[in-house]
Amino acid sequence: MSKKKIIQAMTVDLSLRFFLGMYNQLSDDYEVVYVGSKTNEGEAYKLPKGARFIDLYMERHISLWQDFKSLINLIRLFRKEKPYMVHSITPKAGLLCMMAARVCGVPIRVHTFTGLIWPTAVGLKKKILMLTDRITCFCATHIIPEGEGVRNDLLNNGITHKPIKVLGYGNISGIDMVRFSRRPEVVAKAEKLSDKNCFTFLFVGRIVGDKGINELIEAFTRLQSKYNNVRLWLIGWFEDNLNPISDTTRRIIKENDGIVTLYEKFDDELLAYYAASDCYVFPSYREGFPNTVLEAGALGLPSIVTDINGSREIITDKINYDPNATSSSDNDCLSDETMKIHDNGIVIPSKNVDDLLRAMELMYNNETLRKKMASNARDMIESRFERKFVNKCLLDFYKTLL
Repeated sequence: MSKKKIIQAMTVDLSLRFFLGMYNQLSDDYEVVYVGSKTNEGEAYKLPKGARFIDLYMERHISLWQDFKSLINLIRLFRKEKPYMVHSITPKAGLLCMMAARVCGVPIRVHTFTGLIWPTAVGLKKKILMLTDRITCFCATHIIPEGEGVRNDLLNNGITHKPIKVLGYGNISGIDMVRFSRRPEVVAKAEKLSDKNCFTFLFVGRIVGDKGINELIEAFTRLQSKYNNVRLWLIGWFEDNLNPISDTTRRIIKENDGIVTLYEKFDDELLAYYAASDCYVFPSYREGFPNTVLEAGALGLPSIVTDINGSREIITDKINYDPNATSSSDNDCLSDETMKIHDNGIVIPSKNVDDLLRAMELMYNNETLRKKMASNARDMIESRFERKFVNKCLLDFYKTLL
């Protein structure tokens, strides 16, 4: 008897990493096919033996003509492949694949919302984005929100009235705790990067406005004016077409010797930068469930994050903190209204340079608190987001459907 076919789809093949960890387990019982746009960057993610990837172009931006062509191509593909289930992630793939799968009568149509764009949009753009998510939900038979924040936004804003449930504690792929650890080879690389006389903040992600880069650079330069032994590592790529950073921010990054742009890093080289840092900073405006915050925690880093979906679900479990007991710095005396101290990091409001600066200064000044957070970080990630556990949650969900 032939195996049931599952198509797992994404807008671009960079998102393959969210699915590949399940391939060996799925392929024993199902025929798995991947669909998405092939990119040069995506070549970093090698397919396992026997896996099949179909290159089908989907535009990440709003493009009515190209979207229509991609929809027609997906309908043709689904009619040819005859999948029993289509599971999509990322916004554009979700919209087009769920529509195509419904037209083709695919029995099971699943979409995972890894993040929502419209909560930070305004005007007509926001209405269009909300409409596309409503269409995605209407065409899907099952919806998976990556975290409780995403779930609440979908339900509270009337995007869908279908029953939806977060799998496990959230996240789509989990963290390989063996790989993301301070292994000897990682530590050896980190020692070459470390500077014990310098406090290092780290950011990993796209260098764009929505990631809070403008606020981060301003906060760092103000911190730097008070303390000359701080530095900021930026690991990621600049996107000039999707919400670029301001010209002022770009100039400061280029001219400030304390800000080091490292572009993209992979594998143990990336892990070494985590291990060589003192604090992870992720001031994003919106997320589904940020993997870099999980990665930083797995490497034992305390984090400063904004109070947004996903981030607030990782930096959690509030601790009792008396700032006067461990530090003499007046900057530690922050009210709960502006900064939330947790076991593994600090949560602050988004788009607020002053709060970000105060959190960074607290991390810099209060070694006792910072080390306490660092000691809790890895255990928290392992207890809730270990990869085998996260994959099992999705596999169990598949079994209930198939």
